[in-house]
Amino acid sequence: MAHRLQEFYRSEVVPVLFKEFQYANIMQVPRIVKLVVNIGVGEAIDNPKSLDGAVADLTLITGQKPVVTKARRSVANFKLREGRSIGVKVTLRGERMWSMLDRLINVALPRTRDFQGLAVRGFDGRGNFTLGLREQLIFPEIQYDKIDKVRGMEVSIVTTAQTDEEALRLLRLLKFPFKES
Repeated sequence: MAHRLQEFYRSEVVPVLFKEFQYANIMQVPRIVKLVVNIGVGEAIDNPKSLDGAVADLTLITGQKPVVTKARRSVANFKLREGRSIGVKVTLRGERMWSMLDRLINVALPRTRDFQGLAVRGFDGRGNFTLGLREQLIFPEIQYDKIDKVRGMEVSIVTTAQTDEEALRLLRLLKFPFKES
């Protein structure tokens, strides 16, 4: 059973992209490979218990248990040691990815305070897009009185697009609310 956003992608988006960019093969049409949702928990250096709240929030939002990320190197200015737990992340693919994208576009982003649209500068030059969210409360799964702290998160959308232009067109066709530039 495919998700409705995935069906929309297959039936509406693929033909438009195929025609617009004149690909030789249908497999060249850019698609979304995965979604990586990441919460950096800086205060975990002083308070290791703060990771538990981030893990609980991310599990509720994505429906998948997050992996705890560790510091790769020591940074004296941040009192950071290599190997210390400093965040949590989830990689979503398939059905969960489409479901999360759907909720992000149609539920969470419209609930963001003073939302004017996504900035196009979130592309990395290789067709991937990252957006930052200031609070986890914009997701309906999170109940305000159950959280210990308001946390921001990063959502990275990894695509097979070769250029940012192709990826932007893909996301626009999927109804991502980008600012008009």
